[in-house]
Amino acid sequence: MPSISGERLERIFDRTAGRCHICWGTLAFKNYARFGERGAWEIEHSNPRSKGGSDRLSNLYAAHITCNREKGAMRTKTARAWNEQTRAPLSRTKRQQKHEENTWAGAGVGALSGAAVGGPIGFVIGGIAGAFLGSEIDPD
Repeated sequence: MPSISGERLERIFDRTAGRCHICWGTLAFKNYARFGERGAWEIEHSNPRSKGGSDRLSNLYAAHITCNREKGAMRTKTARAWNEQTRAPLSRTKRQQKHEENTWAGAGVGALSGAAVGGPIGFVIGGIAGAFLGSEIDPD
């Protein structure tokens, strides 16, 4: 892979919120390509170049160096399955969006449930409780 800019490295790293897209373990941005360091990572091609994969951003993910090397030229789906994962971790932006969606959905369900049981006061109390419970749901 040709030399990569710092901005592109950040975009790849942020796609999974600093987590390995194979095992979901935590990566350290400063330890890019520093084998043996805690959270060491490198760029992984989801569809390997040996099988026609490109260097386009949509094919590039951050992965622990060991996870990437163990995956080799096999399918990403297989490598993720070793770690009981079916997809890449969400980016920080998508995690925040899901968190907000869960909060609003919880508020709506709580408000409707509360109204059915306690009328207008139940609507308010249920909405607050539902929003709190919804915000506690892990977006991943």
